[in-house]
Amino acid sequence: MRYFKRYFITGLLIWIPLVITIWVVVTLIDALGSLVPTFLSPQALFGRSIPGFEFIVALLVVLVTGLLCANFIGHALLVRWEGLLGRIPLVRSIYNSVKQVSDTVFAPNGQAFREAVLVQYPRHGAWTIGFLTGVPCTEVQQRLAGDYVSVYVPTTPNPTSGFFLMMPRADVQVLDMSVEAALKHIISMGVVAPQP
Repeated sequence: MRYFKRYFITGLLIWIPLVITIWVVVTLIDALGSLVPTFLSPQALFGRSIPGFEFIVALLVVLVTGLLCANFIGHALLVRWEGLLGRIPLVRSIYNSVKQVSDTVFAPNGQAFREAVLVQYPRHGAWTIGFLTGVPCTEVQQRLAGDYVSVYVPTTPNPTSGFFLMMPRADVQVLDMSVEAALKHIISMGVVAPQP
């Protein structure tokens, strides 16, 4: 029975990451493919089903959009489109929030998480890994005495939720590990230790 348990757990450790990876990829492909209108489906164009065709069309649309908006005319059209969306009450708040986050995270020169840091949270003596995200805004800096930094402390194992803290720079210890290594360490709940 002991050997059965050991082999079963070994098998799980091999299959679980593979199954989750396949599930995420398939979900992403299905989500992008569902955005393609029916007149661009392979049934409408070729009269038969072609697996992954909608995903390729969606990728091409994203690529062509980026190409068109990179020039002066495309950028001007994009500004007008965003101005139009900015006039619609409910859409304005959702679109602006999502745009700010995506610009911060996906911009080529952006640094959403600049450095991995060690901070005491949620109480003195308890340490956690966080990410330096910048400095507090001007109004907040005027109300705080001293040098403060903005730190995002993610939750485990889902780092997309967490806590935004403004802490004295002296209380924040910068780590030598990369942001990617720190994220792996957090997601694995401390099981996967960063390589020195």
